[in-house]
Amino acid sequence: MLSNPRPRVLCVDDDEDSCVMLSTLLRLALIEAKTVGTAAQALSSIQAERFDLYMLDSWLPDLDGFELCCRIRDFDPHTPILFFSGAGYEADKNRGIKAGANAYVIKPDLDGLLGCITRFVSHTENGHRQGLPFRQKMSFPPRLTRHPAAA
Repeated sequence: MLSNPRPRVLCVDDDEDSCVMLSTLLRLALIEAKTVGTAAQALSSIQAERFDLYMLDSWLPDLDGFELCCRIRDFDPHTPILFFSGAGYEADKNRGIKAGANAYVIKPDLDGLLGCITRFVSHTENGHRQGLPFRQKMSFPPRLTRHPAAA
């Protein structure tokens, strides 16, 4: 049995493609992920299971992510909460932090997302920081830009 089990993250996002991407990304980073699509499913999962991080989208079908964050904070003041959302206005970020989140990353910033996840869940049992193996190997292809044809 492992003395330091893999960190567990609850991803709350109603977009199925985002859930698949987040699950895959976290699995490659040696993090166990559970995905749910509604605030009700999130609250039920939180009551039944232990998680090391909650990752929320701000737009959910039954309750917005900000209200969900407040409700989580009412009974769990310590587990980190990270917003990963397409709502990118400064007011959205401020609202997320005011609701109790530890960080707010705007989709699709995967480097920022992995940096926050690393900061929140990559501690060993003795308290020393341990980097995620996937993070150091991760690279994205350069963005394609259009260059005028050479004459």
